[in-house]
Amino acid sequence: MPNLNEYDIEFLIDCLKSGKDIPLEYKYALFPTKQKEYELVYAGKMRKEDVLADNEEAKAVPLQIEKIFNGSKYPLAAKDWHNLLVFGDNLQVLKTFYRNEDPLIKGKVKGKVRLIYIDPPFGTGDEYDGNKGQSAYSAKRKGADFVEFLRRRLILLKEILADDGVIFVRLDYHFGHYIKVIMDEIFGKNNFRNELVVNRFKRQLRNLNQFNIATDSLYFYTKTDNYYFNEVDISRICGFCGAEREPQWGRMTSPGLRKPPERVILGQLMLPPKGRHWSYTQDKIDQLTKEGRIQINPDVAFTDLEGNKIRGLPECLQTDRIPVDSNWTDIKGYVFNSSYPTENPEELLERVIASTTEEGDLVMDVFAGSGATIAVAEKMSRRWIGCDIGKLSVYTMQKRLLTIQNSKLLANPKKKYGKASSSFAVVTSGLYDLGKVFALKKNDYINFVKQLFEVEDISNKSIGGLAIDGKKREFYVKIFPYWELEDVSVDEKYLMELHKNIGNKLDGRFYIIAPANNVDFISDYSQIDNIRYYFLKVPCQVIKELHKIQFKKLRQPQRISRVNDLDDAIGFHFVRQPEVESELEVSGDKVILKVNKFDSAYAADDDEKLENFESLAMILIDRNYNGETFLMTDFYFAEDLLPKKKKKKVDEEIKKELKAQKEIVKEFPKKNCGANVMVIYVDIYGNEFKEVFKVE
Repeated sequence: MPNLNEYDIEFLIDCLKSGKDIPLEYKYALFPTKQKEYELVYAGKMRKEDVLADNEEAKAVPLQIEKIFNGSKYPLAAKDWHNLLVFGDNLQVLKTFYRNEDPLIKGKVKGKVRLIYIDPPFGTGDEYDGNKGQSAYSAKRKGADFVEFLRRRLILLKEILADDGVIFVRLDYHFGHYIKVIMDEIFGKNNFRNELVVNRFKRQLRNLNQFNIATDSLYFYTKTDNYYFNEVDISRICGFCGAEREPQWGRMTSPGLRKPPERVILGQLMLPPKGRHWSYTQDKIDQLTKEGRIQINPDVAFTDLEGNKIRGLPECLQTDRIPVDSNWTDIKGYVFNSSYPTENPEELLERVIASTTEEGDLVMDVFAGSGATIAVAEKMSRRWIGCDIGKLSVYTMQKRLLTIQNSKLLANPKKKYGKASSSFAVVTSGLYDLGKVFALKKNDYINFVKQLFEVEDISNKSIGGLAIDGKKREFYVKIFPYWELEDVSVDEKYLMELHKNIGNKLDGRFYIIAPANNVDFISDYSQIDNIRYYFLKVPCQVIKELHKIQFKKLRQPQRISRVNDLDDAIGFHFVRQPEVESELEVSGDKVILKVNKFDSAYAADDDEKLENFESLAMILIDRNYNGETFLMTDFYFAEDLLPKKKKKKVDEEIKKELKAQKEIVKEFPKKNCGANVMVIYVDIYGNEFKEVFKVE
C-alpha cells in the first residue's frame, strides 16, 4: 500500500476543491483495507457494511398481509408461524428479514433458515428457448452489474442463514465462475462443498464454432463447518455411460495389510490374499452374509498370507443403489409447461432438500419463479418462504400450492399427495394497499408507519407535554393520532399550537406522519421561525428533498421473454387501481372478453405519459372462479393481446402498438368456463383491477 507524500496530498486537496475525479490508484491509500488472499474487483462494488446498512438504493420496508390461506397454524412449527409467499423486490425483502423488526417475521427468519436455493436469471442478455422453440426468457443485466446485483443479495442471504444452514446457487457458464469467487469471499472458500453439474437445455445445433452447452453449475456452500447433511442414493448406474445397470459380484479385498488379518466367511476362517486385506470388518461381513450378498467363487484361486493355495475366492454383491455424487445429469434440465415459462424440475429440488434438511426446517427461495422450491418443500413437510418480483409468478405459485393435493408424491409418482397445503400468507413488500394500512389496529398502524418512514424507536420521550414517537435522522417524529382526533387536521392552527408548545425545544426540523387526507398543506413542509415541519403523508410518500435517489416502482413485463428480467425497486409505493372498461359476452360456443379502456393511474406521475393500453402488462384469468379464491387458468402478456403481425417484436414496437390499440378482444371456448369468470388486469407497476363476470 503506497504512502502519501506531500505532492500526493496537495494533488488530492486540489481534486476535492475543484471537483475533479480522484484517480483509482489512490483508492487503497485513502481507504486502506486488509486484503484477502484474493478478491474480485470490478466497477460498482459496494462495501459489505454499506450493503447491510439501509441506504437510498435499498431500504427495509414493512410486510403487508394480503390473505392467509388454509387457516393459521403450521403443524411442525411455532403456533404463530405462516409460510410466506412474498411479492416484492427481494433485496428490500431481505433487508426486512435482516433488520428483524417487522412483527410478522421478528425472531422467526433471521438465523433460522436451514436451506436457501436460488436460480437467478443468468444475466447474459441471451434468450433461452423452450423445447418447442418458444422464447422462454432473457436476462438483461450484464457484466459487473449482474455480479454486484447478485453479490448484494448473497451478502444478506448469508446473514439470514442459520449457522448450520446451507445455500445452493444455480448459474450457467457465462458468470458462474465469477460468482464462485464472490461466494468464496462471502461464505469463505473453506465452506465451499461442491460444484454440482446439472442438465441445461438439450440442444444439438449444427455449424457452431464451439460445442453445444449441455450443463449448468449448482454451487453448494455452507455457513460453517457444522451443518446437516444426509446421504442421498440413487439406482446403480455405470460410472462411464450413466446407464442403469444390475449389481455385480466383485472382490472384497483391498491393497495393504491390516491386523488381525483373518475373517470368518461363510463359517470358514480365512486369510486374505498375499499383500492384501479383507475390505470389511467382521460385523460387516456377518451383516452381508445375512443379506445373502457374499458367495465363494470356485473358479478363482489365490495364495493367502501364509503361502497356502486356496481354491475359491470370496466375493460380495454390489448394492442396488449408490450414493449420489456431484454429477446430477441423471435429472432432466428445465421444465417447460403452460403455467410458467421455465422452472426447475421437482426431482432436483427433492434431492437438494432431502440431502440438507429435516422435517420442519425452514427453506427459502428469493427467485421463486414458478414455485418449484416451495412446492417441494411443502410436499416434504418443510416450512418455506418464497419471494418474487413478478405478479405472474405469485399467482402461479398461489395456484400450485392451493392445488397441491392434485400433484404426485416425488418418492412415489403413482401416489397422489394426500393433503391440502399448510397455512401460508400472501404478503406484499414495497407496494401497499392503503385501505389495509388504515384498517390496522392502533399499535399495528404505528409500527407499520415507523418501518415505512425509518423511524427509530425512543422510549417514554415527551417535549412540552407532547408524546414523541421516535426519531428520524436525529430529528423527532410525531405520528398524528387520526383515530382520536376525528375533527382535527394538520392545518395552520394545529401547527401553530404545536410550535407554541415545542418550537423552542426543537433543533431545525420536526416530522409529522399523518394520512394525506388529514394534512391541509399542499407543500411537503411548513417553516415557522427556524423550525421546518415536514409532513410525511400516507400515501403521498415522496419528499424529493429527503431522498438522494428518486423512488422507483416495481416493473411488470409486457412480453413473456422479459418475465425473468432482473430489476430493482427503490422506496415504497401505494396501490393505485387502474381504470378499466370491459365486458364479457357469450356468442354461441364461445366466451368473448372485450376490454375497451385501460388507464393506469400512475401514468400522470411519471415523466412519460402512457396512453390507453400502453401501461397494460398482462391479463390473468380464472375461467372457473369459485367465488373465494383466484386460481389462474390463463395468462396473457400485453404482447399476446396484439395482432400477430410478426413473431417477435422489440419493446418499443409493443408500446407503440398498444398505444394505437382501440380494443382488446380475447376468446375462449364456453365449455371450458364455469358459472363465473374472474379477470385480473395488471399494469406495468404491479397495480391490479379485478372483476368477476357471470357466464350467462
